[in-house]
Amino acid sequence: MKATVKVRLKNGILDPQGLTVKNALIHLGFKNMKNVRIGKLIELEIENTKTEEAKKIIEDACKKLLSNPVIEDYIYEISEE
Repeated sequence: MKATVKVRLKNGILDPQGLTVKNALIHLGFKNMKNVRIGKLIELEIENTKTEEAKKIIEDACKKLLSNPVIEDYIYEISEE
């Protein structure tokens, strides 16, 4: 089973990396950049589990390590491959 986890800063949290990328894009000629937010994409492979068990594993991993629940939100998708 494969899972894709997307982690990003919560709305209202300053994203200095996104601001730096936005400014660089503007200097490169991309003048229409209003905002840039940077996040993380994490791909997981989970062996020998059912979907409900995989969801619990992913939730636990996100809460304990993959995201900072104070400043970040996460979403995930599971596919059986």
